Amino acid sequence: MTAGEKKVIFASSLGTVFEWYDFYLYGSLAVIIGAKFFSQFDPNTRNIFALLAFAAGFLVRPFGALVFGRLGDLVGRKYTFLVTILIMGTSTFIVGILPTSDQIGISAAVILIILRLLQGLALGGEYGGAATYVAEHAPQGRRGFYTSWIQTTATLGLFLSLLVILFTRTALGEAAFADWGWRIPFLLSIVLLGISVWIRLQLQESPAFQKMKAEGTGSKAPLTEAFGQWKNAKIALIALFGLTMGQGVVWYTGQFYALFFIQSILKVDGYTANLLIAWSLILGTGGFIFFGWLSDKIGRKPIILLGCALAALTYFPLFQMLTREANPALYAAQQNIPVRVVAAPGDCHFQFNPTGTVTFTTSCDIAKAALAGLSIPYTQETGPAGHVATVHVGNSVVNSFDVTQAGAGAAAARATFTRELSAALTAAGFPPAANPSVVKMAHPFDIFREQPAVIIGILFILVIYVTMVYGPIAAALVELFPTRIRYTGMSLPYHIGNGWFGGLLPATTFALIAATGDIYFGLWYPIIFAVATVVIGVIFLPETKDRDLFADDHAPTRAPGYRPAE
Repeated sequence: MTAGEKKVIFASSLGTVFEWYDFYLYGSLAVIIGAKFFSQFDPNTRNIFALLAFAAGFLVRPFGALVFGRLGDLVGRKYTFLVTILIMGTSTFIVGILPTSDQIGISAAVILIILRLLQGLALGGEYGGAATYVAEHAPQGRRGFYTSWIQTTATLGLFLSLLVILFTRTALGEAAFADWGWRIPFLLSIVLLGISVWIRLQLQESPAFQKMKAEGTGSKAPLTEAFGQWKNAKIALIALFGLTMGQGVVWYTGQFYALFFIQSILKVDGYTANLLIAWSLILGTGGFIFFGWLSDKIGRKPIILLGCALAALTYFPLFQMLTREANPALYAAQQNIPVRVVAAPGDCHFQFNPTGTVTFTTSCDIAKAALAGLSIPYTQETGPAGHVATVHVGNSVVNSFDVTQAGAGAAAARATFTRELSAALTAAGFPPAANPSVVKMAHPFDIFREQPAVIIGILFILVIYVTMVYGPIAAALVELFPTRIRYTGMSLPYHIGNGWFGGLLPATTFALIAATGDIYFGLWYPIIFAVATVVIGVIFLPETKDRDLFADDHAPTRAPGYRPAE
C-alpha cells in the first residue's frame, strides 16, 4: 500500500469504528436507559417506546441507505460520510446530556427516540460510503483486501464500547454508574467525533467519482435509476437474496445470537459470557482480512457462499456442543427428563417479543414463556377445551393460570405458579441456574482450563463463518453496481440484509424456541436464510473480482454463458 492508500483505509475505518461504537452504546446500556427514560410510564406506553427504540436501531437503517446513498451518488462519497458521522456523533453526545423522564417527563422519551432514529439513519449511510470510498481507491485485484479493513470495524466498535463501559463502571462503581456514570461513554463520543471529522477532512474525493463528474456521466436520479430500472433493480435483488440475506443471519448468529444463547439459554453469567465472546472475536478478527485477501485470488462468491453453507450444515451440532460444554448439568437434564405442556385448543400463540416487554396472558403462553426462559425443552399436547394449561414434569403436574380470569389475583397466581414450577423442576433433576457445572471465568485470562478453552474454540468456529461471509462482502457489493449509482445501489440491500434479516434474528429465534419447546429450533431461522442465499447465489450471482470500477459497462472476465448486468 502507498501512504495515501493507508490514509484512506485508516480514515474510513476509524470513522466507521466510531459510528459502530456510538450505535452499540445504546444496546449495551439498554437496561439502564430503559430505567431512566421509559420505566416511569404505564406498561402500554413503555412498550410503545421500547418498540420504537428497537425499530430505530434496525428497521430504519435501509431508509438511511436510501437518503444518504442518493446524496453520495449526487454530491460525492467524502462529503456524505462526513454528514453521517456528524449526525451519529452529535446524536450520541446529546443522549449523554439528555434529561431523564423524571426531569422533563415524556419529552425525554420522545427526544431519545428521535435521536435513535437519527443514529439508525446515519448508520444506514455510513457503511456504503466507507466501503465505496475505499473500493474506489483500491488498485485492481486488491479491492477485497483493502475493503476487508472496513469489515473489521463493527467488531472493533463493539470492543471499544464494551471497554469504555467496563472501565467507567469499574472506576465509578455500580451505584454511581447507574445513577449518572452511564452518560460518560455517550459524552466521550464528542471527542471521537472531533478526531474522525478532522481525519476525514484531509481526504480527497474518490478517483472513480471524480472521473464520473469530470465526464458528466453522473446520475440525475440515483434512486430511480438504481431501483426503478429493472436492469439495476434485479442486481439489487440478487445482492439482497444472493449475498446479504445469508451474510446478515450468519453474522448475527456468530456474534450476537451466540452471546444471547450462552447468557440467556445456558445461564452463563454476563461477565463470563462476554469474555468468551470477546476471546473468540480477538482470535478470529484476522479472518476478515484473510478472506478479503483470499477473495482477490479466488473470488468473492465461493468464499461467501461456502461460509453460508458451512454455517447451515454445522449450526445444530456446534450449538449442542456449546450446551454440553457450558452447562453440562442442564444438558444432561434436557436429555433425560421429559416435560409436557397440555393446553386447550387456541390457548397457545406465537410469542414474538422483540423488545422483551410484551406481557402474555393465556395460561399456555405463560407456561411456555416460563419454560423457555428457564431453557427447559418440552413437548406440547392438546387438552380439553376451557381448561387451564398444565405443565407435566416427571411425575409432577403444575397448573398454570390465565391473567384475565385471575383478575386482581394475577400477581399472586403468577408467584404461586413460578414457585411450584421451580420446585417440580428441581425435584425432577433440573439444576438451578447457578449450578456448579456452569462455566465461570475468574479473570480475563482464565482461558487455559479445558471448559473455557473448548467453548472459545467452538465460538471461534462460529466467528470464522462470520469472517468468511463478511470479509469479502464490501468488495462484492461495490463491484455489482456502476459508479453513477454505486453508493445507492449497494447500501439498500446491505442494510436490509443486516438490519432486517439479521437484526430480527434474536427475537425471532427466541419466539421459535418458545413456540416449539426446543432450545435449538430457533437455529432454523439463520439456516433457512443461509441455504436460500446459497441456492440463489449459485444460480444468479456473478463473480465480480475482475471487474473494472472505472469501466461504465462493468465488463468482467466472462465465464461461459455469462451476460453482464449492465
